[in-house]
Amino acid sequence: MIIESRPGTDPELASLLVAQQRELAEADGGADGVVYPMHDDVSYLVGVVDGRAVACGAWQALEPGVAELKRMYVRPAYRGRGLARQLVVALEEEALAAGRPVLRLETGTYLPAAIALYRSEGYLQIPVYGEYVGNPYSVCFEKSLALTSR
Repeated sequence: MIIESRPGTDPELASLLVAQQRELAEADGGADGVVYPMHDDVSYLVGVVDGRAVACGAWQALEPGVAELKRMYVRPAYRGRGLARQLVVALEEEALAAGRPVLRLETGTYLPAAIALYRSEGYLQIPVYGEYVGNPYSVCFEKSLALTSR
């Protein structure tokens, strides 16, 4: 997989994010009803296999020294190949290079594969934070990159 930085206006990225939103709506049964908007201040990465954009992820600055992983998605036909893991590593490297050694993320209780991925990558569960407070389906994690070495 080739990992490329893409602007939020990229049509292939937009297609991935639409697919992600549809899949999330199906997975949670419309439970939280949230549609996540695009953000201008987010750094997006796209995973490309055989010339096709098949995976994406992003990071966004939260506060000094802290970033949030967002928008992780791999098209179903490409799952089980370690692409999400590669994206997480690339996002961590970008955030660390930008002076953000602490990463946080939110996922849903109805996404056990995502929870397993983040735990296997060294993320520890933390209390729900920010815009996710009050959402009973949110599970949040954090990782300090200063304590790890890849």
